[in-house]
Amino acid sequence: MFGFGAKRRARQAAGPLSTVEVPPTAGVLSGRIVDGEQRDEPVRHAEFTLSDSLGRTVIEGGLDPYGSFVATVPAGEYRFAVSADGRRPFRSSVAVDEGGHTDLGDLPLDSVQPPTLPAPGDWDVEPAHSSIAFTARHIGLARVHGRFNVFAGAVRIAERMEESALHVVIDAASIDTNVPARDKHLRSPDFLDAARFPTLEFYGDRFAHRGGSHWAVTGALSLHGVTRTVTLETEYLGLGHGMEGETRAACRAVTELHRDDFTVSWQTMLAKGIAVVGPSITIELDIQIVPKAVG
Repeated sequence: MFGFGAKRRARQAAGPLSTVEVPPTAGVLSGRIVDGEQRDEPVRHAEFTLSDSLGRTVIEGGLDPYGSFVATVPAGEYRFAVSADGRRPFRSSVAVDEGGHTDLGDLPLDSVQPPTLPAPGDWDVEPAHSSIAFTARHIGLARVHGRFNVFAGAVRIAERMEESALHVVIDAASIDTNVPARDKHLRSPDFLDAARFPTLEFYGDRFAHRGGSHWAVTGALSLHGVTRTVTLETEYLGLGHGMEGETRAACRAVTELHRDDFTVSWQTMLAKGIAVVGPSITIELDIQIVPKAVG
């Protein structure tokens, strides 16, 4: 435990924390995140969150190259959590005293086995248990949420997951923001131009393991007559079984699109005096796949 001076202005710790300025009503929280099996090995890619009794985040961040963190926070009772891909989260209650130093010491994160991957072969996206949604900010207003109601897809799982491929086709006219007038406008030549470009199509053939259950799927997205390279940041959720016992696999994926990349110009719309969604759109996919039916 490090000692602090008694002055009511900013206090300083002795020893290694002597250069840390501590306001009168604050204290210092520190610790080190280590591998659960090899205690001398730091977990550098972990992230920590400190939240108050109402669940509000007070501070969050990453670790230094040695797996350590030091934070100055208001004195009080907190919930402390650490997470890292491929590891079991750590959670604990902590107390930080005025002018005090709460040193949590070495906190171990145990490795967890990533979910079992789907068997090699051809799989189909099951629309009934899948969704393709998007979020965009309306210029000067709140966010716009929507989805595409009609789509189809297939996944070819290779012996090496990295050599797998994903193909998704979306019906542009099925866009749905729950506002018929806006949906009609989104289908028009001002945006998707669904009459000329009836589908959005993604073909991904580069699967890269990010660690644990996270993958990046990179491929070509064709939208509005333009094709661009897009990466889906994907979390694989594992295998399960449907009501009839059939095997299925699930994942979530997200990417951000910039409308100017696909010649859907928001500046042009503003010049026309049309209130539009902003220049970037977040796409979220919640997908379940089932083995392709034979015959």
